[in-house]
Amino acid sequence: MWSGFLFALLGRFLTKGSLEIVFSDGKTERFGQPSQEPITVHFHDQSLPRKLFMNAELFLGEAYMDGELTVDDDNIYGLIELLMINLAQQRPDRRRRWVVAWEAIARSIDGYNPISRSRENVAHHYDLSAELYHLFLDDDQQYSCAYFRDPKENLETAQLNKKELLATKLLIKPGMRVLDIGCGWGGMGLHLAREHGANVTGITLSQEQHKLAAQRAKKEGLEAAAQFLIKDYREIDDRFDRIVSVGMFEHVGTRHYREFFNKLSDNLADDGVAVVHTIGRSDGPGRTNPWISKYIFPGGYIPSLTDILPAIEQSGLYVTDIEILRLHYANTLVHWRARFQENREQVRKIYDERFCRMWLFYLVASELSFRYARHAVFQIQLAKKQDAVPLTRDYLGALSWTDELAIVAA
Repeated sequence: MWSGFLFALLGRFLTKGSLEIVFSDGKTERFGQPSQEPITVHFHDQSLPRKLFMNAELFLGEAYMDGELTVDDDNIYGLIELLMINLAQQRPDRRRRWVVAWEAIARSIDGYNPISRSRENVAHHYDLSAELYHLFLDDDQQYSCAYFRDPKENLETAQLNKKELLATKLLIKPGMRVLDIGCGWGGMGLHLAREHGANVTGITLSQEQHKLAAQRAKKEGLEAAAQFLIKDYREIDDRFDRIVSVGMFEHVGTRHYREFFNKLSDNLADDGVAVVHTIGRSDGPGRTNPWISKYIFPGGYIPSLTDILPAIEQSGLYVTDIEILRLHYANTLVHWRARFQENREQVRKIYDERFCRMWLFYLVASELSFRYARHAVFQIQLAKKQDAVPLTRDYLGALSWTDELAIVAA
């Protein structure tokens, strides 16, 4: 019965490409364009058709992780790409009222993120083995979208580009006090201290990130200029000339957006400038993929500008610039996935093969979300005064790093 339901669904859904399914009883069915070479998938569990029909977003990833679903040549990239291309071809529905209402309820429930829950969510992802992140990130351990001025640039150069783009938008000057909300392993804060003479306070809820960031500051002799604390943004009462947040806003929780921007306003000097760099969705408010929520980023949510801007407006801050980085994150994930695959055997020794399949599925699905699912990156510049930043964007035309820095990163 469930196989029949799944056949009917796939028959309507697959208008591009070709998919072949080999079921656990040996039977084979093919969907899509018969003239094209298919992606061949094997179902090793007879309950899989029912699970996929009921909740493919959750059970596809779980089945791949658990070995209940395999793909010829382990071409999980090809399978997810095929599904996303066809999903993008679907005519946008008019969003039935019950779907919109359910998503709003789900966002509200999932978006409740007090400090205690926030710590747990951060620990789930960012307190994994430090060695894991060394194996697929750049040398500076930037775990956010790079900025490719040229598609041929290597990952180290593109991540340097990102840091300097943000420094330019912050209009950093020596001696400025900077708050880095969600400082990661310290790369952004150390860059602002080292290359721009800023006095940086970085905050994170991750024990592993804090430990490494503090070690790096000590090793570089930057302890006086860059301090790193285990604190939530709601626990900061000081004021700063500049505030930057890179890849943290996705973890704030929708019910706390107004609180976040009110706090940012309180912590920002009257003539200060802030930049929030976050993954965003270009098609309006939605909901978090259930597999991502369960296994990768519990409590996470990718916001739309519709979600973000009302909270900023209520905070009294001016939006002085918004830039949309479109395929830069897809290109970043290409590099991460290649490095992960190169070091997969080492990852397997740290964890196991199931973890490797989970992480690969995460990297592939994330990349393809930026290619086909209308995901992007928003860089939102904020200020308390309209004239805190130049009145034209000319100052962004010539980014400030030197040829020497570019050579070091190459």
